[in-house]
Amino acid sequence: MDSFSEPYTRDGDDISLDAVRDAIGRLEDEHRKNGVTVSGRVLHVCHYLPIAATLNSRPGVISPPATPPIKPSDAPAEPTDTPVTPGEPAPTSSPSSVWTLTPRYGHAAMISGIRSLSATHEQVLIGWTGDLLSPTPGEKIAASTVSAEDKAALEAALSTHQPKESDPDDDKKTTYVPVWLDDKVAHGHYDGYSKQTLWPLFHYLLWQDVATEYASADENYQYYEAANAAFARRIAEVYQPGDLIWVHDYHLLLVPRLVREAIPEAVIGLFVHTPFPSSEVFRCLPRRKEILDGMLGANLVCFQTYSYSRHFNSSCIRVCGYESTSRGIDVEGHVTAVSHCPVGIDAERVARDTLRPGIQPKLEALRTLYEGKKIIVGRDKLDVVKGVIQKLRAFEKLLQDYPEWIGNVVMIQVTSPALTDSPKLERQVSELVSHINGEYGSLDFIPVHHYHQSLKKDEFYGLLSVADLAVITPLRDGMNTTSMEFVIAQERTNKSPSVLSEFMGISKNMEDALLVNPWNLGDVAAAINRGLLMSEAEKASRHAKLYKVVTTHTSHHWASVLVKKLLGQMGGQGQARQTPYIPKEVLDGRYKSAKKRLFLFDYDGTLAPIVKIPSMATPSSPTLEALTSLAADPVNLVYIISGRDAAFLEQHLGHIKNLGFSAEHGSFIRAPNSTQWVNFTQNLDMSWMEEVAEVFRYYTERTTGSHIETKKSSITWHYRSSDPEWGQFQCRQCQDLLENNLAHKRPIEVMLGKKNLEVRPLAINKGEIVKRILYENPDAEFIFCAGDDKTDEDMFRALLLFPPGTTQATLDPPVSVNLVSGSSAPPVKLAIAPQAVFTTAVGHSSKRTLASWHVTTPQEIVDHMLDLVKGDERVKEDISAPASITVEEPEKINL
Repeated sequence: MDSFSEPYTRDGDDISLDAVRDAIGRLEDEHRKNGVTVSGRVLHVCHYLPIAATLNSRPGVISPPATPPIKPSDAPAEPTDTPVTPGEPAPTSSPSSVWTLTPRYGHAAMISGIRSLSATHEQVLIGWTGDLLSPTPGEKIAASTVSAEDKAALEAALSTHQPKESDPDDDKKTTYVPVWLDDKVAHGHYDGYSKQTLWPLFHYLLWQDVATEYASADENYQYYEAANAAFARRIAEVYQPGDLIWVHDYHLLLVPRLVREAIPEAVIGLFVHTPFPSSEVFRCLPRRKEILDGMLGANLVCFQTYSYSRHFNSSCIRVCGYESTSRGIDVEGHVTAVSHCPVGIDAERVARDTLRPGIQPKLEALRTLYEGKKIIVGRDKLDVVKGVIQKLRAFEKLLQDYPEWIGNVVMIQVTSPALTDSPKLERQVSELVSHINGEYGSLDFIPVHHYHQSLKKDEFYGLLSVADLAVITPLRDGMNTTSMEFVIAQERTNKSPSVLSEFMGISKNMEDALLVNPWNLGDVAAAINRGLLMSEAEKASRHAKLYKVVTTHTSHHWASVLVKKLLGQMGGQGQARQTPYIPKEVLDGRYKSAKKRLFLFDYDGTLAPIVKIPSMATPSSPTLEALTSLAADPVNLVYIISGRDAAFLEQHLGHIKNLGFSAEHGSFIRAPNSTQWVNFTQNLDMSWMEEVAEVFRYYTERTTGSHIETKKSSITWHYRSSDPEWGQFQCRQCQDLLENNLAHKRPIEVMLGKKNLEVRPLAINKGEIVKRILYENPDAEFIFCAGDDKTDEDMFRALLLFPPGTTQATLDPPVSVNLVSGSSAPPVKLAIAPQAVFTTAVGHSSKRTLASWHVTTPQEIVDHMLDLVKGDERVKEDISAPASITVEEPEKINL
């Protein structure tokens, strides 16, 4: 499937913000009616808080005079910075205040979106404090030197802080919760692993491609792990039942799983603001599985575009071997939904900023300076992924291919310092600018004007407003906000077009811009020429469409859609019932008090882990010990109910005395202490097997690595060793063919398993065998049944013996009894109590199952069985101990 074949947005994305908020309200009301806890709070987890903290005094140190407040017009130059409202007072602190809080600029789209939710929800914003500042300019304070009292003072100040009371977005208070990190951990996490390993990788560069010296992809992973753990602990401290948790961006990819382990019932979303690379690039990461598993702890993972979500799906399938279903990525029963939703900008706030009084003088000065010339503008961080070098070469190509522009067009390129400074890249840009100006310039004409600095807002919006063309051509970008700000800035001026890279996250949503491949210099030059020559009518038409997109898909709209999506995962189809962990004490108590017990085990995935080659799934020593001990107790009746054939079960487990078997999903059974297998399919029409085999052979020939397993009563097509995505696609095609062309004509059912497709008789399954065993042993007072697969749900369904409000169960004769006897048998009354049935699913607690309990791994099943046996042995030893001891001890105590 082509990466760009899916729409950037979906039907319904263009509904109004009010309509989205109304839908949110209806969802919350519906959840409350259904008994689902909804707190009305949204916990946003970001790398750092949008607030900078200055510690005003240190013990024993005289504080210098406070730094003069920053004027709004001197706000930092990042165009994505949070806009400053004209006339807004600068933050101050009282003489007795320990901390001074000021705005921290950056991530304006995300922060404005988060704050907009304050109109409908209580907001909790959790983030790192950032570097703590000293009143002395340029000095920082080590987090480890801040006293507990000062930390408490900052948390108190943040809890009451209202950063912009005059802003209409902040209709309701947002609570800010700091995460305290040691400086070494904080910078190893952010400047190290996040920026040196993940950032390049997510932009299709490997770490050694951007490093100035020897680079190790794992060098700072310990700090990344430690920081994520600190965030997860902080979330657990402030979490309340019914909260929605949104984790933001690549700095915190381990957090969802860590929070899931601490709060299993939490509803967690993860939004990745950067691109997500192809699986072939992502698999180069040494910690690839840890990162993916961390992300898959969320209920919902959301990306900027469909292509990024597709790459993520592919990585989960190819790197980790997980299965993709219609509901999302299945990890041992926990399903993570995957979606996409573009961020956008705060269009209203940017529109207000373009009216700042300082902009018009800047705009007129630029017009005067470059009178008679077309003005091309570009503004990028000086980062290799922003494509500044390629853009300048494309401009040179324009002057080569279209020499009529020499002396008639100028490019104003602003490069703001990147977080990871690159002197080599800065030198390359400067040398290329000098080359172009030397080759095509003259005494009265300089083609390229390059400024490596941060622009003030008046300068930035003045530059965007005066431009005849914007050229924004990063090699990769998750969401470039400058392209959208340019559209709004042009609304009152020229309505000029823009040339955009097709590799930006926003490009699919801005198809009325001139989209180019930034690596194709000729095409970029041609697009620039076309944009400069575009008619006024075409400009106006394209601008109107882009303006509608930019003002519709805003950051406010994005934030509300995220809440709506996450509410859709709460308590409904997206979030399965949380199956509790099996209670060891209750299990042990029921086991000891029962006079007869039934143990019913699946094999693969329950007593032995799933392996790539089925024949390698041999039982471990503890498994053999547990089964031998259980079967040796005359009170116990133990059965292995597996999809394996009889030969495999006899080979690996046949030596255990008193152990019963059911093979091929209930087609055959061998009672304990018997060597004879009973075939329940001998009276069934099995002629369908050759027809199914023919279909399976067709797909085997076309799916490298797949094979057919033919048993006496069923036939299975395995594709575990084939390409995971191709194998899954072929499996779905085969399943569709069988269900639509064969299953309705024959007494068979088609079962989709783990990396396999099985066809078996309709009347035979594991549930029928469980009913048969229970029918023949109605006096059982304890039942333990464990399984991990879809076929094991038949066993759990068979053990749903008690309708609501009843404590006595009656069992009708199962099909297998009538198949063997040839006559109708009577129903029987069961001795079992509802609390003594322990159906147990192996897998995640959110796995969709009919089982009452869960464990996480096959080893835990074995451990529980060993504990039961050993605990029972200790009880027997205590009972057989000399009576004098049990009598004398109380007498001594009474004395």
